[in-house]
Parts: sequence; C-alpha cells; structure tokens
Amino acid sequence: MKSFAEIDQENNGNYLKLLSASAKLSKLFSESQVPYIYYRAAENIFCRSFEAENLSRGDSAFDANYNSVGIGLKTFICNKQVSTEKVAEFNKLSKQLNGFKGKDLAHKLSEFRNERIDLANRLYDIENSLYHIVARKSNELLLFETDYHKIDIDNIGSVKESSSGLQFHDGKNGYSYNYSKSTLFRKFEIPEKVFRLPIDIISDPYTLLLELFEESKSVPKATNLFLKGENFVILPLYGIKEKQKFVFEKSGLNQWNANGRKRDFGEVYIPIPSIIHQLYPNFFPKRDQEFNLQIPTGEIFKAKVCQENSKALMTNPNKALSDWLLRKVFDLKEGELATIEKMEELGFDSVIISKDNSGNFKIDKAKLDSFDDFLNN
Repeated sequence: MKSFAEIDQENNGNYLKLLSASAKLSKLFSESQVPYIYYRAAENIFCRSFEAENLSRGDSAFDANYNSVGIGLKTFICNKQVSTEKVAEFNKLSKQLNGFKGKDLAHKLSEFRNERIDLANRLYDIENSLYHIVARKSNELLLFETDYHKIDIDNIGSVKESSSGLQFHDGKNGYSYNYSKSTLFRKFEIPEKVFRLPIDIISDPYTLLLELFEESKSVPKATNLFLKGENFVILPLYGIKEKQKFVFEKSGLNQWNANGRKRDFGEVYIPIPSIIHQLYPNFFPKRDQEFNLQIPTGEIFKAKVCQENSKALMTNPNKALSDWLLRKVFDLKEGELATIEKMEELGFDSVIISKDNSGNFKIDKAKLDSFDDFLNN
C-alpha cells in the first residue's frame, strides 16, 4: 500500500498539517531543536486524520485499526540509523520468564509476543499489519512504514546473554529483553527512502496560545470524554480469593462447567460485581431489559443484565458471547477452562463496557489490573 504521507497528500488531508502544528509547539516542553510529539498525541492525530479505530486505550498489540490493517505507531528520536524501541511488556509474566535462559528464554518471549499479536488479530479482525514511524531529528520529522511481523521462532539465532538482558535475531529483526523491566525491545532501521517533513519550531508558543484564546473569546469544551460510571465501567473476568486473582471454575466464563443439570458449552456470563451496581446504579438497564452490545469487529449482540442481584451480563443467544469471548478472543476449545494464567499470557483480565447517549453499548478488552485502577482512581 502507499505510505500514509502519500495518502494524506493525495487526499489533501490534515495528517501532515496536524503533525507539523503539534511539533511546532515543541518549546512548550523542551529547548531542543528536535521536535517533541507526545506519543498519545501522535496516535490521536493519526486516528483522527485517517478515520482509523483507536486501539491504544485497550493496551492492544496494535495502536490503530485502519481498514483491517493493524497499525503500530511509534515516535522516537533518531540520532542514528537504528533505534531500539519497546514493543511489549511482560511484568505479570516475569516470574514465569525467570525460569528460562538463553535461547529457551528467547523462544518463550517470542511465544508470548506472538500470542498477543494473534489476540489482536482475532479481536479486531486484522488481516495485515505494519508499523508507521514518526522519527524525530533536528528541525524535521521522518515518516515511513516498516514491517510488523510476528517473531519467527524457528529462525531465532544470534542469542547473546548479559547480566542485564538478552539479545536475539529472528532472521528479519533484532530484539532485546531487559530483565529488570520485563520489557521486549525491537530494533527499527531508518530507511534511505523516507518522507521528510520540515519543522520550524515556534520560539514563543506561550504568546501564540494566549493570542489564540483571546481571539476566540472562549475555551472550547472537551467532547467525547470517558466519564467513569457515566459512559463506561470496567468489569473483571475474575474473582479474588485470599488477595489472589482466580477465574471461577463453575460460574462466570466457566458456567458451562457448573454442577447439576446438563449444560451447553456456550453457557457463560461476564460477572458484574455488586460494587458496580452500588456505585453506578443507572449505568446498566434494568434486569432482563434487552440492549445492543457491539463487539470490536462491529457485530452487534442482543444482551441483558440478569440472574440474582443482576450479577451477570449475558447475550441472547448465550452462545454468541461464548463464541466470541471464549472461542475467538481467548482461543479456548470447548471444555477448556478459562484461567487467570491464560489471561496474564494474553495481557488482559477485564473488559470495558461503554455506552452512548442512545443507550447502545460496546465491549472491548481492558488491560491487566484495569478493574483495580477503575475502582481506586
């Protein structure tokens, strides 16, 4: 496909204009002649300009979904032709990884990395993927695309160990792993052919901002904000026992495994903790009242809150939820239990439920520990 810089130019778009405008305000943050662009700003500018779905909130392997192309967005300083950048964190898996060394560790890291890419592919119906890079040099931005491959485990070689980390190569790209930060990095090479965007950094951006708002006479109001308990909540896919997370073996995602009558493998529900109803009693519709629930691919399920104390979020048919969440997202076979270990491998243990002003709901994955963050922040 064409580069995003070319697409933007051909469509007389705003991507290059917004990147340039943001970079020109660099002296709000730094005295350097290297333009500064906050990575979240770069993600938002990209998604706004190309009408891509922003996936960054969910801690996905991809930052954006552009017409079923998974996009990894990176912005970094490039003083050399190669830059080493973070591509994955494995904090929750550090104890498990500590049991491996050398090539075995490289293999295990690659398995975890590839699993998370596969998860994002399944979750968002991604067909292809690439990295879009905004590299920053003195008074200019370099824009280019490069591959976003899974790690080729069969071709891992050039393994080097040190006291602080591990390095390896898969025949296509070089990787390194930092022990203390439990973080995987990849080397990104700056190609000869890049799109160069000159940046004339404004010497006094503060005066410009004052003049801007003086001219407008009013400060624009923020819209489309995520408001805790008002238009979104986080639901955990686990329970807590003796301060440890666990997935219920006979309820919730594993309700199909409950005792008593013969059950179908499609019998599942997402638990709604009582504290959600206590704190935000008006977020969900009343018990057994049906509503639309859209999954990340755009498909819409019929859903409702049900069971005693409105403790369960289910779909109608119930199998729709299990086919999506258990079979497609978690990649579990019929009869295979959902576990906290599987969730930690994939990097999420909760879901975010959002709603619009019309009472339509959406569901997406939420990163590890996001339910605790939701309650405590």
